[in-house]
Amino acid sequence: MSLSSEINWDKVDGLVPAVVQDSRSGQVLMLGYMNDEALSKTLDTRQVTFWSRSKQRLWTKGETSGNVLQLKQIQLDCDQDTLLVSAEPVGPTCHLGTTTCFDKGTTDSGDTATAPDLVFLHQLEQVLAARKGADPESSYTASLYARGTKRISQKVGEEGVEVALAATAGDKEEVISESADLMYHLIVLLQDQGLSLSDVIAKLQERHKG
Repeated sequence: MSLSSEINWDKVDGLVPAVVQDSRSGQVLMLGYMNDEALSKTLDTRQVTFWSRSKQRLWTKGETSGNVLQLKQIQLDCDQDTLLVSAEPVGPTCHLGTTTCFDKGTTDSGDTATAPDLVFLHQLEQVLAARKGADPESSYTASLYARGTKRISQKVGEEGVEVALAATAGDKEEVISESADLMYHLIVLLQDQGLSLSDVIAKLQERHKG
């Protein structure tokens, strides 16, 4: 059975809401609407395409800006009236130049909403990746890359020992602090090796399934 045939098109008047989520970080990027033709084009081209209610035509995200959404997976909810689209964004998703269209959210208390944990880690990883090849004088991260794999690996080892020592001493605050240092240096090492946290998560998922 095809995905289109499972959607309750009558219930949504021919336009099904499609929530787009970053396949790497899990961050919600935008909301669009698909008709049967837009869904078909999305599946065929692997680039997320919507039905534009304002333009009254098919609209492939990024068709003018180049900031496309590369399809990874589509899921239909239990009520058969909403799609969850997992995609890898190329460039910022929002037309305002931000990563997500939901960049201005606030909590009920009026405080600025914070990014979910996985989203933050993904954003941190992007920042650290951007510093590869930068002037070593510009940041500690750039200087680490410049000193090479041996030094980065040494720092990961040192921080791992510091975490273990803090845990042995029963100092929870120090465990948190040293663990943050360890995670930072581990991300730098992964980037140095041309790898990412996604590769590590994929291995954990593989082991979990096994």
